[in-house]
Amino acid sequence: MRNAFSVLLFFLFAAGVSGSESLDGEWVLIPDQSADIDLYGSLSLNITRHGDSLTIVQHWGRGSRFFDDSLTVVPDGTIRSFPVRSRLFPSNVFMGIAATPGEKRHIQAHCPDRQTLIMDKTKMLRGSQGPRSIKSRHRYHVSEDGLLSYTLHRSTRPTPLIYRLKRPGDRNARFMILEDDWRLDGKLDRQAFLISLQGLVNRDQPLLYFIYPDSWDFRFTEPVKTHLEKQRGYTFTLLEDFREALNVFRPFIQGYVVWDKKVRTSLIVAFTAAGLNRAVVVSEAMIPLMQAAGIRCVEDFRGRFTEKSDHEIYSWAVDAYWNQCSRELIVWMGGEHGPVMKPGVADWGIQNRAFFQDLSTAPRDTLEFQLAARLLSELNPHSLIFGWHSYKKDLERDHVTLTSSYGHRVEGLHTLPNLSFSSLIPAAPGFRFQNNHSVQPGQKLKAQKKVYIACIQTDCLGLGAWTRPGRGEIPYAWEVTMNWVWLAPAMMEYFYSQATPNDYFIGALSGPGYLYPKAVPPNLLPPLIDQARQLMETLDLRIFEIMDYSEGATVEGNTELTREVVDSYYQGMPEAIGFVNGYAPAYTFHVRDGRPLISYDYYLSPVKSEKEAVDDLLELAAFNAKRPYFLLMHVRQWSDIHRVKNILTRLGPEFEVVPLDLFLTLAGQNPTFMEKFLEPEGGER
Repeated sequence: MRNAFSVLLFFLFAAGVSGSESLDGEWVLIPDQSADIDLYGSLSLNITRHGDSLTIVQHWGRGSRFFDDSLTVVPDGTIRSFPVRSRLFPSNVFMGIAATPGEKRHIQAHCPDRQTLIMDKTKMLRGSQGPRSIKSRHRYHVSEDGLLSYTLHRSTRPTPLIYRLKRPGDRNARFMILEDDWRLDGKLDRQAFLISLQGLVNRDQPLLYFIYPDSWDFRFTEPVKTHLEKQRGYTFTLLEDFREALNVFRPFIQGYVVWDKKVRTSLIVAFTAAGLNRAVVVSEAMIPLMQAAGIRCVEDFRGRFTEKSDHEIYSWAVDAYWNQCSRELIVWMGGEHGPVMKPGVADWGIQNRAFFQDLSTAPRDTLEFQLAARLLSELNPHSLIFGWHSYKKDLERDHVTLTSSYGHRVEGLHTLPNLSFSSLIPAAPGFRFQNNHSVQPGQKLKAQKKVYIACIQTDCLGLGAWTRPGRGEIPYAWEVTMNWVWLAPAMMEYFYSQATPNDYFIGALSGPGYLYPKAVPPNLLPPLIDQARQLMETLDLRIFEIMDYSEGATVEGNTELTREVVDSYYQGMPEAIGFVNGYAPAYTFHVRDGRPLISYDYYLSPVKSEKEAVDDLLELAAFNAKRPYFLLMHVRQWSDIHRVKNILTRLGPEFEVVPLDLFLTLAGQNPTFMEKFLEPEGGER
């Protein structure tokens, strides 16, 4: 199973397991991880073994302007002399330092292991004040991630020059900048073609990456690309348009599926057919392009679904494809409706042979609801539901309630980008996910008579203010999409490596993925909580967030938790220092052995004026007059931290913004909130 393999792959790399990569062979420069090379701009190496000797060829430059230096050494620790053939000082040609041809350079080489070569050199160099003998150490080392570091220490230089190199062809990928046009009567057919192509190309290697528009839900596509370049050795080459993409990746395509632009749902069915047939999806206008490339048609949906309902279309697709599709995941290709579709997660679904649909999960839509329930019932236990519900057909709470009732979990959204690419890149060898804890386990603290505020950003990493101004200026908690630790470990590594001391990560949301615990059958909830606990341990998380809209939203429903549900989390997560609950205010409060469960007392709407938000918080503090008062605030993801900070700084000296782990520790040891649960029959106590 692919998911199980991905988990194993991640943990192998996280533990630092690697192959016996040696120095031998060719290496090319990773410019973003290397010192500047003045005029030549580039460096490549070729290292070969001949019995007891090693030959190192350095090629500085590219094209017609280059300098080669070849040296054969025996790494036995003996000092040997070699003639100087050129005056060039290739690493820094813009410095007034030169060698003297005919002089000798004295070299002592040794290899501590097959991954390392160290050469100590003594060489006469000349500057404007005359000659001087310089000592240098040249260290070549292949690390566990398969990259070579060439470190050059000189006795006259305060810090070493470091060059990072990789194998030719390794970690090379293409990328495209996608346009912000997702309309059926615009460029959706090109976008859908490219995303389906990405799902084929990335089946075995990460080869095609997209930069999504600034307006896209997930804002991290460009920063993650930069992280992969600067930290992981990737080299990206730009593709200008979809025609160039077709030419470059033609060998990966075994067919094409034609969708009907008059029937929007036909595109969703086409994604399923594409994944099963290693095909791309195209509109009628793109057929000549496919024919010119010698690609065969495997499905043609033009006219097939005319005047048919979605239930009829998906029933046909179930009969045609369901038995061939993955039973570990399914894709809800929902979200925007009508003339727009944003199929960001389609590459992942195609890569994994998923079944695509956007069936309604509202019970009033009897036929679609029943078909959705059938598909969920036939998935493997604890499967992942990718994508998102249709904004036209049902509500988020309908969707998550139904999926939770079968013990599954949602991994949204439909716009989740580049997952076929990110899923194939493990975390760096030896990388540890370390959170910024401010409180030690068991630490005793006494709260002062003040109002303590802790802020948590809504809707998980990538959707919030992570890449926007102000991050790091105040203590701030971030909901972690925990499955990314095995679905996209290098992407999760990006967030952890970028975190400031004021950024604090918490587990979300209700399980190993998004679910509603009151809707989960009681016998299925403990295994899900245990999966979440294991993810928290890997990610160094000590606080977990719960949310349940299975009985309606805060205003018109009941988002409180029963004692039985709360007991399940306390029993299943004994290492957690506390829990938070809700989205808007949710009213359940509890403390056990100094570990509190606190619901949100305030939801910061993105349209609320700063002055009114200040007044809201002041009124909450006046209403809850006992001190200390613990005010937990959920910040909608469209608010950047500068806005939040502007609000908080106007509250006055009685208020203190603190890290979430400190907030919960203080609240657990100095509780002033009243315990409250929702009884199963609907009564309160």
